[in-house]
Amino acid sequence: MGQSIPLVCQDWANTKAAYRFFSNDRVSEVDILAGHFRSTRDRAAAKGLVLVLHDTTEFSCQREKSEAIGITKSINSGRDKAGRLRSHTVCGILMHSSHAVTIEGVPLGLAVVKFWTRKKFKGTAAL
Repeated sequence: MGQSIPLVCQDWANTKAAYRFFSNDRVSEVDILAGHFRSTRDRAAAKGLVLVLHDTTEFSCQREKSEAIGITKSINSGRDKAGRLRSHTVCGILMHSSHAVTIEGVPLGLAVVKFWTRKKFKGTAAL
């Protein structure tokens, strides 16, 4: 975490393989996670009553151009010298996930995950 793909992959062959994987149109998030979601469903069905815990997490990144990764929100940056409110855009990715657990708190797996970014804000006060 927090390192570049070439650094994490350690050599050119592994780096090239990672980039090929990421750019392969036949590979999708849905296909990768489908087996896990099925296993979570099967474990939950065997347990009876389960809790589904929801969370939305924000992964923030610093970028000169927000369109390179997407935006998560616009936040108040204080006031300028003239007293006008300033704001800046936070770049990154949002992830909403739902985790199935037993009533005793034993994790059963990931039930749902959704990643997204925002292209623009219609009204930041509505966020």
